[in-house]
Amino acid sequence: MNQDYIKPDNWSIIEEGFDVERVKSSESLFSIGNGAMGQRANFEEMYSGQTFQGSYIAGVYYPDKTRVGWWKNGYPEYFAKVLNAPNWIGINVKINGEELNLHTCTAVKDFRRELNMKEGWYQRSFTAILKNEIEVKVKSTRFLSLDLDEVGVIKYEVTPVNQDANIVFTSYLDSGITNEDSNWDDKFWDTYDVAHKEHSAYILSKTMKTEFHVCTGMLNQIFLDDTAEEILPVVDSNETFVGLSYEVNAPKNTTASLVKYAGYTVSLNHKKEDLASASKTVLKQASESGFDSLLDLQKKAWSRIWEMADIVIEGDVKAQQGIRFNIFQLNQTYLGKDARLNIGPKGFTGEKYGGSTYWDTEAYCIPFYMATKDQHVARSLLTYRYNHLEKAIENAKKLGFDNGAALYPMVTMNGEECHNEWEITFEEIHRNGAMTFAIYNYVRYTGDYNYIPEKGLEVMIGIARFWHQRATFSTDKNKYVILGVTGPNEYENNINNNWYTNYLAKWCIEYCVEHLKKVEEEYASDHKRIIEKTKLTQKEVEEMLVVAEKMYFPYSEKHQVYLQQDGFLDKELITVSNLDASQRPINQKWSWDRILRSPYIKQADTLQGFYMFEDHFTKEELERHFDFYEPFTVHESSLSPCVHSIQAASLDRMEQAYTFYLRTSRLDLDDYNKEVEEGLHITSMAGTWMSIVEGFGGLRIKNDTLFFTPRIPKEWKGYSFNVNFRNQILKVNVSQEGTSFNLEGDQELLIVVDNKEVKITPNHLVTV
Repeated sequence: MNQDYIKPDNWSIIEEGFDVERVKSSESLFSIGNGAMGQRANFEEMYSGQTFQGSYIAGVYYPDKTRVGWWKNGYPEYFAKVLNAPNWIGINVKINGEELNLHTCTAVKDFRRELNMKEGWYQRSFTAILKNEIEVKVKSTRFLSLDLDEVGVIKYEVTPVNQDANIVFTSYLDSGITNEDSNWDDKFWDTYDVAHKEHSAYILSKTMKTEFHVCTGMLNQIFLDDTAEEILPVVDSNETFVGLSYEVNAPKNTTASLVKYAGYTVSLNHKKEDLASASKTVLKQASESGFDSLLDLQKKAWSRIWEMADIVIEGDVKAQQGIRFNIFQLNQTYLGKDARLNIGPKGFTGEKYGGSTYWDTEAYCIPFYMATKDQHVARSLLTYRYNHLEKAIENAKKLGFDNGAALYPMVTMNGEECHNEWEITFEEIHRNGAMTFAIYNYVRYTGDYNYIPEKGLEVMIGIARFWHQRATFSTDKNKYVILGVTGPNEYENNINNNWYTNYLAKWCIEYCVEHLKKVEEEYASDHKRIIEKTKLTQKEVEEMLVVAEKMYFPYSEKHQVYLQQDGFLDKELITVSNLDASQRPINQKWSWDRILRSPYIKQADTLQGFYMFEDHFTKEELERHFDFYEPFTVHESSLSPCVHSIQAASLDRMEQAYTFYLRTSRLDLDDYNKEVEEGLHITSMAGTWMSIVEGFGGLRIKNDTLFFTPRIPKEWKGYSFNVNFRNQILKVNVSQEGTSFNLEGDQELLIVVDNKEVKITPNHLVTV
């Protein structure tokens, strides 16, 4: 059974009723972020039940030494931990001497949480009866400012219901925090200063090894009803903690509230000696604006994001809530303001997977950011990889490759590989191909060819060199083979000739050589610079092309399909429909040995290739491969349902496409994989957007032209989305009756709808 406690709503995530079993899941689902920092939806007040405390700062990490039974040459030295940062949300509350703690209260009534995605705030409210029989209403509203992205704000309100109350708020900062997933229980943070003055306090700390310096600061205001109270705090501090306690006497039915402005200033953006003063300045600015005015700015900032990014679905609230949740979380994680940052698979919602960057960014996220933001945001994501090229060459060198061959990491913070499962670190090399595919995808979408001579070609050469060296000539087959790999299906390790990996390798080499020629002809000075820098010879280019031309692809004449890998037909081919439901998810029920011998596929593998290179194959070939592989797919990767949804739509199997869409859009909300308490699946959320735009909308780019094949699930009355194509915004509205297009721009746009050319003029509605 999937969880289903989240109330269906078009614009909000809502939970009603307090259940200790749901606390950790809700901490993930109600997470907030602003691109620079984020946090799980932990309670501000003391909570003695099961909880997973988490606050995170973009770009701040710790290199946790790899833990393995024995060392293997080329093994990453560390696993990059996304760091649990000093906690600034804490507000402990005592009422008539009794601690407010939802785990120990006599009763909790009317408990409600809401994450308002339209306006970018999170609120929790409840009525509690404490052991001393006092009854209080509590409401807490919190947001992380998009305008002042070093600041978060909390308004914490307590109203005594049945008697007058003496209320003590203790607003605190705490740097004595740990990660849930440390390899060696290392200390990640060193605190070197704790200070306070009047209603403000700060803690200066730095990460061990990586030396990121952080100032965690706060500034408090106290109100009785809406009147500001001047109450001097009582201070409690030690070497990693500072708390300011305010005592307020609140008559029955009056509201005492604490407004807390807090957050981080970081040495990534300030000199370390200026961190405390920078914190003081930004918190003063926030407090002078005040809670209401900052909230107003927040609503406006989110309104601007939604104007471009929103997808509207009519007639299906759960589907609507799902897509907006995905778009909201993607924007909370990454806004494209800082080219040093990237999109971590858990964003700011948990610690699992470590690292800030996987191949998910190139394969899934770039299309979302290209279409819903400015092309510079996507260019920043590509530049991030260009800036890590030297590290990718180093990574390849550690594995025995030379001559500038580049292997991009599976997981990274700074370009170094830091994933510590050998079958992925050494073998899941298909990730390298996603880097070249992202460049191709970016150029065909934006028309910004200049990226290739400026930066892209160097990356493509390093990757082509890797594939050239990684392939082995088989005299038996008279072909080049690629041995000992893991494809996108991580339920097969150390297999030979994963079709998707081999196909990518061939394509990467050919695409690189094609653009070497184009750059030589059209950008001679860039070509000269690149050849001098990379020392690429004509002989090497010719040898690469031989590898591409003679690449081996396993194929079954019997089934008329490319085989996922050499030994796929040796497996006991029992489809998922014949697998006992009690055995699912297999990654939580089976031994790894059993999984590896099974035919079960974690996510699109061969079909990933058919998704990326759709134009290389006929519809009939896609259908054959889909019908062969999907029945063995358990979809236990968050990246799986979206690709299958797009392909089912392409095959006009709308019922299947819709089922997959619901699964990808509500993967976390309904906790399909029974793991949401560890954090959300941020990068796969971009796949949800693709399921609508590329799946149901049928958006493709061919020959500098937008193509659409609009389809609509029978459950929907209509849906609409926006696409920023080459600095003109095309609004697409699909209903059961037809499709309309509206262009915001200054030039005519020729598009193709259901294989017919349609001319769209700016600000003129065209219905097809």
